[in-house]
Amino acid sequence: ARSFADIGDIVRGRDLFYGNTQESTQRKQLDDKLKEIFKNIKKNNQSKLGQLKLDQVREYWWALNRNDVWKAITCGDRLAGAHYFRGTCGSNAKTAPQAKDKCRCTKPNADQVPTYFDYVPQYLRWFDEWA
Repeated sequence: ARSFADIGDIVRGRDLFYGNTQESTQRKQLDDKLKEIFKNIKKNNQSKLGQLKLDQVREYWWALNRNDVWKAITCGDRLAGAHYFRGTCGSNAKTAPQAKDKCRCTKPNADQVPTYFDYVPQYLRWFDEWA
């Protein structure tokens, strides 16, 4: 299963995991399609994005849309009572409350994604998972 952070890596073209031959082929097709999509985004937004490299456009898109991606992942009833596993709804990780109700923070932090794992390099997340 892919995590929110893994989706961020895929969108930004940074995914290190290619899996077996079939997954690798599908992954290449997905990456080619994403490149095409981001080229179109760049072409249609020349005034803002014209000077950026394609990798920068992908980063820009992720930064603008990560909140919506999080909401799309967590909006289902299946996660209605779910809690994020770390205290992330505040500036101090030791005292911050957990994200509750669809893994979201309550007001005034309700609009923030309760994790920054999508900005931690994938291989370091793997160390954390498998250690």
